[in-house]
Amino acid sequence: MTYREKLKIHYHNAWKAESKEIAWSKGPMTQLDRDFKVLQFEPGEYHDMWIYATTGMSDLSFLDPIELHIFSSVPSDSIVEILTAVAYCHKNDIPLNLGHTVNFGIPWLNKSRCTFGLISLPYLDGPLLENFTIGNTIVKCFWLIPVTGLEVEYKNSKGLESLENEFEKGRFNYHDPNRQSVISQNYG
Repeated sequence: MTYREKLKIHYHNAWKAESKEIAWSKGPMTQLDRDFKVLQFEPGEYHDMWIYATTGMSDLSFLDPIELHIFSSVPSDSIVEILTAVAYCHKNDIPLNLGHTVNFGIPWLNKSRCTFGLISLPYLDGPLLENFTIGNTIVKCFWLIPVTGLEVEYKNSKGLESLENEFEKGRFNYHDPNRQSVISQNYG
């Protein structure tokens, strides 16, 4: 069984939902490994939202292999494009990891203010999802949380823990594309 096949089983065990594979075939992302795909999970037993997850974002030659997932209230091809672009950057630019932020270059959904992503622990699913062991390697399955530019600025200034505290205080709705930033313009 291949890495991707085992990872797909890992996701299915964690989320108990049906999925389909989607490949983004436009732009330079076609330079990703042919095996790279995004899985789209329908709302299921554990989550009443759509989940998009990478398979093959890292390979086992990476020092710290990771895979990412995003939650969404609606199905969307733009999320497939975003995850594919992030995987492309991870493989061809600078390897990403926990606490990093990425610029999506487009709104997460529709006209969302969230045009960045924060790589976070999978708080909704815990270690069962986070730690995927294959052979002697642990692949981390992290949550890519859509965030605003102001939230990224705040994280860069005050730190990841401070931003996560603001998320908790602000009753952060992680799957609402129309949400306001939890950080005000004059946070300084």
